[in-house]
Amino acid sequence: MTLSCFDLGEQMLSVDEARQALATLIERPLDSEQIPLAQAHGRRLATAIQAPINVPQNTNAAMDGVALALAKEGVGAKQTLWPLAGEVLAGQYRSELVPAGHCVRITTGAPLPPGTDTVVMSEQLREPLDDKPAHVIIESPELLKHGQHVRQTGEDIATGDTALPAGARLDAASLGLLASLGYAEISVSQRPKVAIFSTGNEVTAPGEPLPQAGIYDANRFTLMGLLAEHGADVIDLGILPDDLNAIKTALEDAAEQSDLVITSGGVSVGQADFTRDALEQLGRLAFWRVALRPGRPMACGWLGEKRTPFVGLPGNPVAVMVTFLQFVSPLLDRLNGQPLAPPHRLYAVTESLLKSRLKRTDFIRGVYHTDSEGRLLVRSTGAQGSGILTSMVAANCLIELADDQAVAQPGEVVSIQPLTGWL
Repeated sequence: MTLSCFDLGEQMLSVDEARQALATLIERPLDSEQIPLAQAHGRRLATAIQAPINVPQNTNAAMDGVALALAKEGVGAKQTLWPLAGEVLAGQYRSELVPAGHCVRITTGAPLPPGTDTVVMSEQLREPLDDKPAHVIIESPELLKHGQHVRQTGEDIATGDTALPAGARLDAASLGLLASLGYAEISVSQRPKVAIFSTGNEVTAPGEPLPQAGIYDANRFTLMGLLAEHGADVIDLGILPDDLNAIKTALEDAAEQSDLVITSGGVSVGQADFTRDALEQLGRLAFWRVALRPGRPMACGWLGEKRTPFVGLPGNPVAVMVTFLQFVSPLLDRLNGQPLAPPHRLYAVTESLLKSRLKRTDFIRGVYHTDSEGRLLVRSTGAQGSGILTSMVAANCLIELADDQAVAQPGEVVSIQPLTGWL
């Protein structure tokens, strides 16, 4: 049985333990809503989709040419001169039987009429002499195969089959599939509403003059981007002043109108500041450490009567991104009704020496690529300080050195988490 985050005290947790503990903050998934298919890209299906029709609906031509009947046994046809019995264009349906030994002109997508089972493409046809205008000549008839260039009814998906499972995130291909089944609207999970804020006298909004001891507010904008990429709606509380009442009022409002509240820095273990005081007055909080780098101090809990989940991430920019991907991303999936699942991983051969420390998981910013033999290779981006945000810009993956791995020599296989392809 997984312990909740409130049962763990301030002990050091592994990444997996922290991920499982945080998941207990989500007591129930969000409701669903019906939206137009055109607005559904990136959303998660609330229910599984069964095909109401066959796709394609009719057995049809995959090429322009002629449709005819060909014996199932053997290869080719002895007949080369075929009389035409009409034509079928895309969007037309011919119920009249095509006589044996005859063919009909047909275009791509047109349903095969009764009495035909094979299509010969236009490039294999030749017009006869003028005295036989209602015929076509098939060149190299010995090459014909029964059923060639034909799409069978339901070969893409058959009536009653599951087209997409519940929880599937809708990408471009999924939208096309749903449209092919006739869905104009679809039931999806509501977008999580996530409130974010920054605090600190040194934190300055971009565009404002930077004080001598100030820093620009990078974390809040990083979180905005990460949340947008994960399909959430952001409630931006801005930079809150170092004032207990102001912070408490803002958090009370956020807890009422959001599904999750996130901050970065300012609530680490042992730090008695206004943010922590406000959070503790509004709900129930827990503080503990996670054995990872970059990262470590974490805060979590519930706020207000709604028991809105709260997560306090570390303060350094890279640590914010790494801990978001390891811990907040699974929370957003849980809000969408998904089971807790580990991050997507690939395996690559490291080109550089990678160092870690036992009993701690290191997430090293890396760049992966394939060599001329198709092998997946990866290298470090260089300096790995948790404040070096340019390393995340350069990276396309996180190299994961587990807590039982102190070093990875060049040529060794390591686990990587791609940073692209969030769908």
